[in-house]
Amino acid sequence: MKILVLNGPNLNMIGKREPLIYGKQSFTDYFEMLKKQYPDCNMDYFQSNHEGILIDTLQQSVDVYDGIVFNPGAYAHTSIALADAIRSVDIPVAEVHISDIYSRESYRHYSYTAEACVFVVVGKGLSGYEEALKYLMVLINHKS
Repeated sequence: MKILVLNGPNLNMIGKREPLIYGKQSFTDYFEMLKKQYPDCNMDYFQSNHEGILIDTLQQSVDVYDGIVFNPGAYAHTSIALADAIRSVDIPVAEVHISDIYSRESYRHYSYTAEACVFVVVGKGLSGYEEALKYLMVLINHKS
C-alpha cells in the first residue's frame, strides 16, 4: 500500500508556528515517527505553499498512490479548485486539520475540500494524520 501525505500552505512551519495551536514538534519528525509505526505502509510526504502545485500533485498521484492524507491548510476554506482536483482523481483522500477549525475564526468553519474527501479529522493535533492513515488503510484493504 502506498500513501501520500500532502500538506498545504504554512504547514512547513509546524513546530515553529503558533505552538499553542499546532504544537512544538516539527512535521518532519512526526512523519518519520509515523513511518516507523507503519513499516508495511509505503508513505511519501510533500508540502507546498502553492495551490497550483498542490493541484498538480493530486493529479499526478493517479496510478501512483492508493490513498492520500491531505491537510490543505487555509486552502480548505477558499479553494474550490482543490476540491475539484480531489474529485477528479480516483483515489480516496482523507482530510486532516490539526486545530479545531470549528472553534476558531468563523471563516475557518467551512471546508470546500472536505466535501470531496472520504473522511475528515479535525482538532486532534498531529495524531489526526495517524487517524486518517488508519482509516485509509482499512478502506483500501476492504476494497482489495
